[in-house]
Amino acid sequence: MKWKKLGKIFDPTQHRLPCNCVQFAQSPQALVFDDFVRIYFSTREVDQRNGKYLSHIAFVDMHKDLREVIRVSDQPVIPLGALGCFDEHGIFPMNVLRHDGLVYGYTCGWNRRVSVSVDTAIGLAISRDDGLSFQRIGDGPVLAASLHEPCLVGDGFVKVIGGVFHMWYIFGTGWKRFAEDAPPDRTYKIGHALSADGVNWTKEEARQIIANRLGADESQALPTVIELAGRYHMFFCFRQSFDFRKNAGRGYRIGHASSTDLANWTRDDEHPLLDVTAGDWDSDMLCYPHVFESDGQVYLLYNGNDFGRYGFGLAMLEQ
Repeated sequence: MKWKKLGKIFDPTQHRLPCNCVQFAQSPQALVFDDFVRIYFSTREVDQRNGKYLSHIAFVDMHKDLREVIRVSDQPVIPLGALGCFDEHGIFPMNVLRHDGLVYGYTCGWNRRVSVSVDTAIGLAISRDDGLSFQRIGDGPVLAASLHEPCLVGDGFVKVIGGVFHMWYIFGTGWKRFAEDAPPDRTYKIGHALSADGVNWTKEEARQIIANRLGADESQALPTVIELAGRYHMFFCFRQSFDFRKNAGRGYRIGHASSTDLANWTRDDEHPLLDVTAGDWDSDMLCYPHVFESDGQVYLLYNGNDFGRYGFGLAMLEQ
């Protein structure tokens, strides 16, 4: 297998975004329709009270060729959470899937902390208007920190297989100050949970299912899974936990693992390999992948430099 890069397909700075957002189209996630593809993404508003970001979920509808923009949503598909709730300060990302005539949206809610910058948890919202808007099933999360996963549960990707809901997600192993003059940074790994209804979940508590490549301080994020020829393939992004924001050699890259039983995963980042392109919009970083199928073709959406500040691109899987 080989990825063929098709270039950047959406630049948020070229469109009017909701909530006075002017940059960022992070973690693109696709919902395929008969004659177009809706791509949800997280964009950012500056909180005028403190100058920090608030992340909102918007979408862009694109023709099936994934080149021409049809429309961009003029408002977020879901409001931020209530005062003190897990998603008060942002939602990023949101994974969507169709189920029983509805669209389920699994959100990653962000809330600010004092000793560290943030914590996250996973919520569920449901759309009854084909993904134009979503309503929470409750103000709390469906998956959050627990006894052996103390923080930073998020990035849920959900797939129904054989009538069972599978969720691949990340969980934090903890925060660490890597340098005396630096704020704490987090490390997180990919885990797995099961559900009969998509609401009540049982974790494989604290079981890291993807092996490290960079050592114990490797952070793994945003898993996405597809079945190809009887084998399951997971794509995700990984990086060093420290000095990754400006140091291109320690920033995000796309990883890959495969499985035949959904329990045991073999990591092989080289096959297929999706790597940076010198001098291009993704020369320093590849992050936040999302794999999907449309009209028999497998695509991968992803962000490039600066964590998706200037949009997302597309790659096509060549068999």
